[in-house]
Amino acid sequence: MSELKIDSATLELRCPAKLNLFLHIIGRRTDGYHLLQSAFQLIDWCDTLRLTAISENTVRRINPIPGIPPEQDLVVRAAQLLKEFCNVGHGVEIDLMKQIPMGAGLGGGSSDAASTLIGLNHLWGLQLDTKTLCQIGLKLGADVPFFLFGQNAFVEGIGEQIQALPSETPDFLVIFPNQEIATSQIFQDPQLTRDHAPITISGFIASPKSFQSNDCQAVAVRNCPEVKQALDWIADVAPNSAPRMSGSGSSVFGVLDPSQDHAKLKNLLQNLPKGWIGRIVRGLNKNPAYNLVSSE
Repeated sequence: MSELKIDSATLELRCPAKLNLFLHIIGRRTDGYHLLQSAFQLIDWCDTLRLTAISENTVRRINPIPGIPPEQDLVVRAAQLLKEFCNVGHGVEIDLMKQIPMGAGLGGGSSDAASTLIGLNHLWGLQLDTKTLCQIGLKLGADVPFFLFGQNAFVEGIGEQIQALPSETPDFLVIFPNQEIATSQIFQDPQLTRDHAPITISGFIASPKSFQSNDCQAVAVRNCPEVKQALDWIADVAPNSAPRMSGSGSSVFGVLDPSQDHAKLKNLLQNLPKGWIGRIVRGLNKNPAYNLVSSE
């Protein structure tokens, strides 16, 4: 699939998911925001976003997600924020085809919001730089700046401190056990680890296999037994994949060895518990929507 399709005043972009190769919580600010360290890896599990410029001075969402009002819809909020920031006098029609599960710890909503900002920056001819887009994106969510940064990264602070990591494109086995976990539920838990010792990007690059824990995982497992079941499922079918949770859950993943029999795994995925979603995905070097920015 092409990364970008241009048909008159319409853009179609892919919005990739991400995995947290590790996630440490190293502190908490006085305003309640948690201070994190994490390695973010883009994967080729993508939503598809279609943006069409319209003359009416409005943001129009077609095929909205059931149960999500416009004021909570991240693509609508992203478009409105950019429109207000640049005082844009015309509008956009937004259609989003979801493939990434919601509440899964895969960053789907943040990726959709980032692609909306990237696409409208191009469609509306705003010429904002990535730093400015990240400042806008941070208002939408902590993961949005990463997707705007557009490549695999070591992320710190509340998500705004981003450094590029060497490109890796391993294969992953990802399982979503059909349980939506609210991020707020995890981060408000009194038993959540909030004092993990900080590490350095150089330390992670030197020994990435030494950093494979997720401080949110213990809380998620306690509140959602399906997370533990999914971790055990991966450990059983891919014993050397170091299964762990992504983000605040509930998705879990393992890193597949190049010698792993993908055909056998795909057959096993047909027998997941009812409602679970499993995929073998490939790591990406760059956000496909980011190619639009980098090509200019």
